[in-house]
Amino acid sequence: MPRAVGQIDRAKSESILNAAGIILAEQGFSAPMSAIARAAGVSKQTIYNHFGTKIDLVRALVARRVGIVTATLDAPGALDHPLETLEAFARVLLEIVSAPGSFGLMRLVIQSSGEMPDLARDVYETGPRATRARLARFLAAETKAGRLACDDPAEAAELFSGMAMGHKQLAALIGLPSEMDPARLDSLAHTVATRFVRAYAP
Repeated sequence: MPRAVGQIDRAKSESILNAAGIILAEQGFSAPMSAIARAAGVSKQTIYNHFGTKIDLVRALVARRVGIVTATLDAPGALDHPLETLEAFARVLLEIVSAPGSFGLMRLVIQSSGEMPDLARDVYETGPRATRARLARFLAAETKAGRLACDDPAEAAELFSGMAMGHKQLAALIGLPSEMDPARLDSLAHTVATRFVRAYAP
């Protein structure tokens, strides 16, 4: 069955983003659009049509990552089961910091922050800050429903993220390999969510 135009566009966008994440992490921001286009199997004009400039492409990569991380908070029934939802959220965070090369783009942004402070600020606002803000809204809703008691949801979101990622984020940023297998990821995500919910019990 042939794909509809919208499906084709989404498939191309995903191919472009996947290629851009790899090429930019390997070659830096000086990587030519032609290299990304070649890796994605599309023309340079297609990239410009879908995303605009290379900076817009980076923003799109970060926004996609945020969507992946926060999807658990928007799943059906997520608000009714805070422990399970937070455990799934922690699991996604841990998967990201454990995946080989997953922080390549972030390392590149950090290295380039002196020369490109506006991009670094945009990446922070679009990525980590947006993720924490979405988690804070979830925690505020749980508090309003009486299932949690977070006096300061924004602070609680920071604490939860820190518990989940901890020093593993630094290890990922400097390119050290993860030593966690799937069973360890499950166990740690469960521990983080359980202790957090216990600490913020109403």
